[in-house]
Amino acid sequence: MQKIIISVTNDLVTDQRVKKNCASLQSFGFEITLIGRKQPNSLPINRNYKTIRLRLLFNKGFLFYAEYNLRLFFKLLFFKKDLLLANDLDTLLPNFLISKMFSKKLIYDSHELFTEVPELTSRPLIRNVWLNMERFMLPKLKNVYTVNNKIASFYTEKYKIPVKVIRNIAPKLSNQNIDYAFAEKIKKNKKMLILQGSGINMDRGAEEAVLMMQYIDNVILYIIGSGEVFEKLKELKSKHNLENKVFIKNKMPYNELLKYTKIADLGLSLDKGTNLNYEYSLPNKVFDYIQCLTPILTSNRKVIAELVEKNNIGMVTKTHKPKELAEIVKAILLDSELVLIWNENLIKAANIYTWENEEKKLKEIYSNLK
Repeated sequence: MQKIIISVTNDLVTDQRVKKNCASLQSFGFEITLIGRKQPNSLPINRNYKTIRLRLLFNKGFLFYAEYNLRLFFKLLFFKKDLLLANDLDTLLPNFLISKMFSKKLIYDSHELFTEVPELTSRPLIRNVWLNMERFMLPKLKNVYTVNNKIASFYTEKYKIPVKVIRNIAPKLSNQNIDYAFAEKIKKNKKMLILQGSGINMDRGAEEAVLMMQYIDNVILYIIGSGEVFEKLKELKSKHNLENKVFIKNKMPYNELLKYTKIADLGLSLDKGTNLNYEYSLPNKVFDYIQCLTPILTSNRKVIAELVEKNNIGMVTKTHKPKELAEIVKAILLDSELVLIWNENLIKAANIYTWENEEKKLKEIYSNLK
């Protein structure tokens, strides 16, 4: 049985892409070791393969990345391994070095356009460090996959390497039924919006989602997950007296999260076009919305807008102005015929966009590693 070491910088619990990859690779016959980090607020983790979560002295900024990469290098150095899987650019360097030292095959899974995120585009010196690392390593990689065709084409054109696509699609839900007792407790006969994700950061439209609730009655908004703007969202909620309209909950186990997603009347994905990473993004929450048969309101980012319009499962908006967003939401929630059409199309889409279909492509990649 081949041993594969998989590394990521998060705490493993809510990273559904990595969890799905691990489960699939295990079913293909690989022995898994998954390495991440342990944070003060990390939830317990229980997987049927080996997991290691590093406790670090630093949890953000340059010192975090330096410490994590150094610790990861020594972990990889002394572990038995046949294959190495690096998730995103922030784990690639130690994996790259170890793969060269031991002549081991390296696979790179790019979850996003790492050097194009707003946290880096607004800090050109730091971004340049990551760009130089990327320029040094990516042209030398032979086994690369990412989350959609736009990002794959970007890397292929820039670095002249083949890049496969494994979309971040949710597993098929065996039970899509709504828990009506839970719905009644949460919604109290009101309509419900949801914005979920583990990366609710700047320019993802969360602030506008909160502010639009000033202009909507008999509707509640749940924001569930984590991210850099969470404290700001809480401040906005308090400042505008939205305590009874906006509910902000920290990240939770996936199955618990889906209880909320299933009962929502509309799922939000409101990324702004301020950077290429968001422009080309296809967030996993979109596929959670599809599996939970929740219609989608999305901003007009290229990849997700194409998905929503192609399958007619929601609406694309060009505005981020809170009052205009509120008018769009009210119009959707009043149009029962339109929502019925979307719901019928969501049932079809939920049978097409499943991890069970996507992992066939993953198996092909790992059967033909270079």
